[in-house]
Amino acid sequence: MYKAPKGTRDLLKPNISVWQHFEQTARDVAQNLYNYSEIRTPVFEETEVFARGVGDDTDVVQKEMYTFKDKGNRSITLKPEGTAGVVRAYIENSLFNEAAPAKLYYFITGYRYERPQMGRYREFRQFGCEMFGSESSTADAEMITMLSQLIKKLNLKDVALEINSIGCGECRPVYLKKLKDYYAALPKCGTCETRIEKNPMRLLDCKVAACKSHTEAAPKPLDHLCEDCSAHFASVKSLLDLCRVEYKINPLIVRGLDYYNRTVFEVISNDLGAQTALGGGGRYDKLVEVMGGKPTPALGFALGVDRIVMLLQKQGETVAEHKIDLYIAGMSEQALLKSIEICNSLRAQNISCEVDLIGRSLKSQMKYASKIGVKNVLIIGDDELNSGIAKLKNMNTSTEVEVKLNASDIALLVV
Repeated sequence: MYKAPKGTRDLLKPNISVWQHFEQTARDVAQNLYNYSEIRTPVFEETEVFARGVGDDTDVVQKEMYTFKDKGNRSITLKPEGTAGVVRAYIENSLFNEAAPAKLYYFITGYRYERPQMGRYREFRQFGCEMFGSESSTADAEMITMLSQLIKKLNLKDVALEINSIGCGECRPVYLKKLKDYYAALPKCGTCETRIEKNPMRLLDCKVAACKSHTEAAPKPLDHLCEDCSAHFASVKSLLDLCRVEYKINPLIVRGLDYYNRTVFEVISNDLGAQTALGGGGRYDKLVEVMGGKPTPALGFALGVDRIVMLLQKQGETVAEHKIDLYIAGMSEQALLKSIEICNSLRAQNISCEVDLIGRSLKSQMKYASKIGVKNVLIIGDDELNSGIAKLKNMNTSTEVEVKLNASDIALLVV
């Protein structure tokens, strides 16, 4: 018997309704409220897109990517995150020639080879937003505000929005030297021994208990910002206050990917057994240029949909499944033909209905109608065909009314 590969799963009802609820809410906020356009990028890219976009020294590129050679001996990688592919698409499709800022959102299925655990899978889903063309703090504040509004519309409880600034190319080198000097003589785990040279800010993000004990006294990027970065972050905070967005400053947020600068932020849940990041993002003003485009300020975020759906379910979020408006039970071959005719006419009027497709008895049809939770049942036999009138039963109230066997009369009673 075949099983889904480790770290993957099937998404079925009734849980699928919560997924659809998230997707519709996210789409409504991004597209209808904030004027973002949907973008759909390939599920795989040339490996170099992620090596350059995510960073050669990151755990994602070094340990987690699904990379293979195709039949043309090209190195191909299943996407481990969404931003690099969107940046590639932004450059390739000359979106910089359109009205700025370019505002894009996406739903992706991503792949990372890592140990499956609560809310973390090898095949995972993300929702993300990216903005290109604005270096203003107003863009940072709007994106964080949009994220906050999405959290509220989803009615997520016990969720915190945390922000930080990690500086820019001017002030970060000075900070990194102080950070490396602080950690140089301290005992470190094997991963941090590597990070101190390749990605030293990730030292602040280590989850190993011995390493975490060093972070309180460690230099923080927020204390070493240049004048421009300090003013930018102060403006972001002021705008968030103006929009009444609740946030907390967390000087340890650095994000796990190489491309971030200045504003970074995360959405944190305390309701999944331990403090868990539901997603995050920030500004990445050099990434477009690194990937071959013109210098373009940019920022974005991504949310882990798997974890958000898990949290919604844990907090008791339920979404009513759509109920079929009408089931037509035919008791003979001619009655079935009439049922199909009526059903087709009703569907043309956006009324959902079903007929028997596998030759059930009337008793079995009624059991099936009850099982799938239809709102109304119409029974058609030879007598009903001859008279042109049948009884329509409301399954919630058990009341019955007579109705003519034509779609227009039936439609008035079933919606």
